[in-house]
Amino acid sequence: MSVRSCVGPWSPRSPFLVEAAGKGSHYYETQMSHLATVSMASPAMESLYPQKDMTLNKRDGFEDLMEERRHSSDLRYAMRYYTPVLYKDLVPRTSSALKSIVLKSDQVQYVIKQLSKETGESPDIISDEASDILEKMGHGLRLSVVRFFAFTLSKIFKALFQKVRVNEEGIHKLHQAIQEYPVVLLPSHRSYIDFLMLSYIMYTYDLCLPVIAAGMDFMGMKIVGEMLRMSGAFFIRRSFGADKLYWAVFSEYVKTILRNGDAPVEFFVEGTRSRTGKSLIPKLGLLNIAIEPFLMGEVFDMYLVPISISYERILEESLYAHELLGVPKPKESTSGLLKARKILSENFGSIHVYFGQPVSVRSLATGTVRRSQYNLVPRHIPRKPSGDVYRFLDAVGHRMVILQQKNMVISPWALMATVIIQNLPSLPLSDLTRQTLWLKAIAEAFGAFIDWPKNVTNDKVIRSSLVLRRSIVKTVKDQVVLCQEVTPAEFTVENIFKYTVSVLMCASYRNQILHVFVRPALVTIAFQNAHSCRREDVYSCFSYLHKVFSDEFIFLPGDLVKDFDEGLYLLVKSGAIQGSHTDIYISEKGGVTISFLSDMFRPFLEGYQVICKYLQCTEHTDHLTEKKFISEIRSYAAENILTGAIKYNEVLSVDMQKNALAALARLGAMEKLKIANGNVYKVNKQVVTKVANMLAPTIPVKNATAARL
Repeated sequence: MSVRSCVGPWSPRSPFLVEAAGKGSHYYETQMSHLATVSMASPAMESLYPQKDMTLNKRDGFEDLMEERRHSSDLRYAMRYYTPVLYKDLVPRTSSALKSIVLKSDQVQYVIKQLSKETGESPDIISDEASDILEKMGHGLRLSVVRFFAFTLSKIFKALFQKVRVNEEGIHKLHQAIQEYPVVLLPSHRSYIDFLMLSYIMYTYDLCLPVIAAGMDFMGMKIVGEMLRMSGAFFIRRSFGADKLYWAVFSEYVKTILRNGDAPVEFFVEGTRSRTGKSLIPKLGLLNIAIEPFLMGEVFDMYLVPISISYERILEESLYAHELLGVPKPKESTSGLLKARKILSENFGSIHVYFGQPVSVRSLATGTVRRSQYNLVPRHIPRKPSGDVYRFLDAVGHRMVILQQKNMVISPWALMATVIIQNLPSLPLSDLTRQTLWLKAIAEAFGAFIDWPKNVTNDKVIRSSLVLRRSIVKTVKDQVVLCQEVTPAEFTVENIFKYTVSVLMCASYRNQILHVFVRPALVTIAFQNAHSCRREDVYSCFSYLHKVFSDEFIFLPGDLVKDFDEGLYLLVKSGAIQGSHTDIYISEKGGVTISFLSDMFRPFLEGYQVICKYLQCTEHTDHLTEKKFISEIRSYAAENILTGAIKYNEVLSVDMQKNALAALARLGAMEKLKIANGNVYKVNKQVVTKVANMLAPTIPVKNATAARL
């Protein structure tokens, strides 16, 4: 077996990378050719891993909705005969009838009586309060308003997007699912455009329009808020706290719609828009409510439909970067919407909307959750999920997000952004092209679906992507740089934050592809940080990294071994590593892949290490609030960036800081304590030091030849 060495810490400036860079395009072309023909490295490794097809699955054909809209009347489209398919041919109830059923339901009436006993208030007063909650919450779907939106959105989408591509096979499957069982739509959430786009698509294909869970913020928008309500939105608070009445009314409202199959219910399982481009940990509250009719035996089955919405360019890219640096989110308002009209003159590329295979809740629950427990007490009495139900919901939520990820369509720019971030402050345009094509080959071998234009030269694809991102990057004398450049002479805290806006905007597109690489990359980093080449030692280190970064990346609960095997399998498949049942080595040609993958995730490793270092030296070991933690770590990191001690500016992101805080609390490095006005954290510096040491590479281990002796 030909190998270079057992892995050690590969730095971005390591001699091996310099040597590889010096080999030029021929080296990358050789690697790409290998990826096209690679098989398992050895019989030993073949028997170690199950044979499975990790190549790109055949994707359903996408159709561009905008093509027809550009050649026909928008008014005729909006006013056409709309005949949606319905659940078991039932006639949907009116919004007023729906509200009446909810208020008279056993659950709402039970909670009203209980609150009356607890507070001494008249049931009639509490009932009026419930009615008021429902009036503010409930949708008021009107076809006339839907038609207005269909006409208006056609104009807007044609101005914003070159193409809106939808997989019609997924639409056909959804068409069938709606007629069979109640349906819950679970789209990814990257932009405010998401729910408008889905309703637009559903109307286009004569599908029953969904009722959509929307934040109460939208209701405050004059005129627009009511129009959203009339197009299917129902408004909920961001948090309910201990408001039993609100929870009862809200949960019964959602369950009543699903029990009768009035319409598909749509909500974002991630809870909010992702500002970073990465998928967020699923929120389980609304998912629990949606699935409860099945768990209680009120419906035979229901379908969950994961939907992946992939943007070539996100409308809020600059806004998100500023929010990640602590700039408050602008309040939703009609005036703000009108001011945003200037974006209609910009080009946001294409959108891909992939409707996934409807997933039967019954099939997910079989052998996993005991539904008989719901027969032990009257069903109208509210209860918290039991341990096995919570684990079931957690697994379902994570599975839906992973399905969203698997059906994401990756643009060339996501690959380019990955290369650019790893080569800051600049790199030659020719190197960007070469490395992007090399990364494309690896990504496709790992199962990513890349929307690479056909019948267009690679050089033109790269240049057109740069033009579309002229707010982030520019080309100066054939060097690709971020628009907000900062020279060493200009290094101030203020300029650092301006520069970081460009970094975070670029990183948000790199983040769109991290799910493809996270498992092999964590194996690579574990490989580097371990003291030996033994598989069990690498697995032990991988296990720890997996736990540390479970707030940053989506892993299915209980799939630790499977994730390790998958990561190792993909590295073997790409030719980066070789080995046996017990030992693992870097192949002679695998160094570039190993280095690239580890560098891709280096910002997260360094960010967590910086946060640990801050906690090790801070004097505030007791009663550290989240607000104080974020403020101080931001100042600490900015100062270290100024001195050159920190390479990656992403540690300034609020998202990374909060995720690190959650991880350290889970690992016992910080203890979360509740006080009267919020939460505080108590720092355990000994555990913090242990975490920091586990994240840092160890000394290089002996080479592969010696390891086999």
